[in-house]
Amino acid sequence: MTAFLSTWVGFDSEAHLAVTVGGDVAEHVSALLPTQVEDHVASRLGAGDPTLWGPAAEADAASHLGWTALHETARRHLEPLEELFVDLRGEGVNRVVLVGMGGATLAAQVICATYGVPLVTLDSTSPDRVRAALAGDLRSTVMVVASKSGSTIETEALRAAVESAFTEAGIDPRRRMVVVTDAGSPLEAAARAKGCRGLFLEDPSVGGRFSALSAFGLVPAALAGVPVLEVLDEAAAVAESLEEDDRANPALVLGAALAGRRRFLVVSDHGSGIVGLGDWIEHLVGGATGKGGKGVVPVLAAPQAPDLGQPDAIDCRLVSLSADDDAEGPVLTVSGTLGALLLLWEHAVAVTARLLGVDPFDEPDVESSRTAARDLLESDSPGPAPAFVDDGIEAYGTLAELSAVTTVHEALQTLEECLGSDGYLAVLAYLDREANPSLPGARRALAQRLARPVTFGWGPRYLHSTGQLHKGGPASGVFLLLTADFSEDLAIPGLPFTFGRLIHAQAAGDARSLSEAGRPVLRLNLTDRTQVARVAALLEG
Repeated sequence: MTAFLSTWVGFDSEAHLAVTVGGDVAEHVSALLPTQVEDHVASRLGAGDPTLWGPAAEADAASHLGWTALHETARRHLEPLEELFVDLRGEGVNRVVLVGMGGATLAAQVICATYGVPLVTLDSTSPDRVRAALAGDLRSTVMVVASKSGSTIETEALRAAVESAFTEAGIDPRRRMVVVTDAGSPLEAAARAKGCRGLFLEDPSVGGRFSALSAFGLVPAALAGVPVLEVLDEAAAVAESLEEDDRANPALVLGAALAGRRRFLVVSDHGSGIVGLGDWIEHLVGGATGKGGKGVVPVLAAPQAPDLGQPDAIDCRLVSLSADDDAEGPVLTVSGTLGALLLLWEHAVAVTARLLGVDPFDEPDVESSRTAARDLLESDSPGPAPAFVDDGIEAYGTLAELSAVTTVHEALQTLEECLGSDGYLAVLAYLDREANPSLPGARRALAQRLARPVTFGWGPRYLHSTGQLHKGGPASGVFLLLTADFSEDLAIPGLPFTFGRLIHAQAAGDARSLSEAGRPVLRLNLTDRTQVARVAALLEG
């Protein structure tokens, strides 16, 4: 371990994996590291010790630590993957559509994007997004359905839509469907009963948000053309160093840094070359730490623009993802190869959860939104009337002050006034992200105007990641949900509701769940989707 001035460095020279901590965060790391080393946290984690997070979490942890050995155990998938890849390419099938939500898709997206390999990810219930994914060349398409539980309503609806599209195109969907799920899940049973081109079963002991190196990350990437053995080898190259009880262990250094007194973690990519890693980190950190009123709130900064404004310096710490293992960021710099970084962050966040005193593997507050959405789908009620309508934008919410306002501008001001000195604003858009790529850009201007951290999430994807943090983490968030009507809805084969109704129920259900958890919520529904630009301008001020 090297310590000089106010900087701590965790480094694996052979694998070019480095974590550099500076500023006052280094002082916090120096206070926490000795105990973590003395308690043999790193080696116990590598050995799958479920007692690391305390008695209350022991039973849960005992069934969720299979991920620590994935850099070796996941190699069992490589041979059947190679055979399937060769067969599909021989048939002219080279377009991969990945159907899934949250942790079932994010790692594969990062792996494919980093290697520059095309992957169509269908992780939205927006009718427009579903229709766009189905508009591609189905003759050259294989569908990968990924779900650990095998029972999420989004995955079932999306799978049904893609299967129907194959059938309508005269293609046997059983020849074009590959399933990735946990052994023993309902999806495994359905795949065996109906038939599918490939079935890859993962060990249920692999925790969902820790599954980057499992079949969930590897199968879609390999079928898309990524040499995934390289990713596993990169992870294996650092595995031993991450399990060493040493102050130079990068996972211990990063884990301690994340558990610092500053609750907001600003993630900015400064030429790491690992595309989309911030989205995966957001999912991992938010879902693993946000519970019991505790948690680290991840904020994704625009590339090369980490600054949230000077007032945020009290609350935020910056992590810079860099390609240079000698780089020294203003607070925290992390660099390394793709596989190494995936394993590093998983180990580090498990350490952070231990320091915060939370179970990194459970998600006690996720089901409430799902239940609320199901209730709305099963109800014949049209739902509550909007508090007001301003030029085609409908406003909903539980804020008492909404009854006294008549414009979107006033409603946004009312929501912002609920933002405390230690709070954050989450903008959650149930819109087609492909059609609205600039919308997240409003986040930075909004953060600078409010002088508070602002996060952005695409719905319903965020429900499977930061959705846990929103309801179970620090009770300081205020929430703006954006929905829109659809000029053309899309039926879901075999289900009694449409994609449009499903995504609206998911948004309204999460709004209700947030309100029941005591969080201030405003939902704006755009009856004309051209109003997105107007809302973005209002947010930027």
